[in-house]
Amino acid sequence: MAKSKGKGSGSAIPKVKVKTKPSGAQAEELLDTLQTRFEANMDRHKGIKWADVQARLEAHPEKLGSLYAMESTGGEPDVIGQDMDSGDYMFCDCSAQSPEGRRSICYDGAGEAQRTKKGINPGGNAVDLAEAMGIELLTEEQYYELQKLGTFDTKTSSWIQTPPEIRDLGGALYCDHRFGRVFTSHNGAQSFYSSRGFRGLLRV
Repeated sequence: MAKSKGKGSGSAIPKVKVKTKPSGAQAEELLDTLQTRFEANMDRHKGIKWADVQARLEAHPEKLGSLYAMESTGGEPDVIGQDMDSGDYMFCDCSAQSPEGRRSICYDGAGEAQRTKKGINPGGNAVDLAEAMGIELLTEEQYYELQKLGTFDTKTSSWIQTPPEIRDLGGALYCDHRFGRVFTSHNGAQSFYSSRGFRGLLRV
């Protein structure tokens, strides 16, 4: 896996940019895309009806901004279940590989700062981007549950939420799928790779 190069201000990697305010036409197109994807992948959300999901989205239109950000950065969000306690439907990035528009990023702001101090400029960081998009970085458990619904990250990897005891020592966790199974591994939080992004979860 080749590390993204970016030494010196002249070779900075462009910052990841996300738009979270779709226009009326963009919101309508997004809903059509989500419905088409939902109906084409019923195995991801057995027993859930699109009409119920759409009603929930119409009741919480502010969530469309997050879904638009997920979609516009290559996440291909889809419903992967429902929280029976809250009634929330859970959307997750279901692109086959880690979302292309969110790669070459460090784990968090502190890790990114380590790079920029050395004149190396990554595309951002997963923790801050997830917050800006209004979504949650997947936990290790959530990532493994997602892999039960398909095969993801066979050529890429995705940062996941890292426990404080690991992050305090400078590390951060990521997951991928290789050799027919799912792996959890680690790097320094300042690491960034052209093939590593992150997957997010949105509750609606």
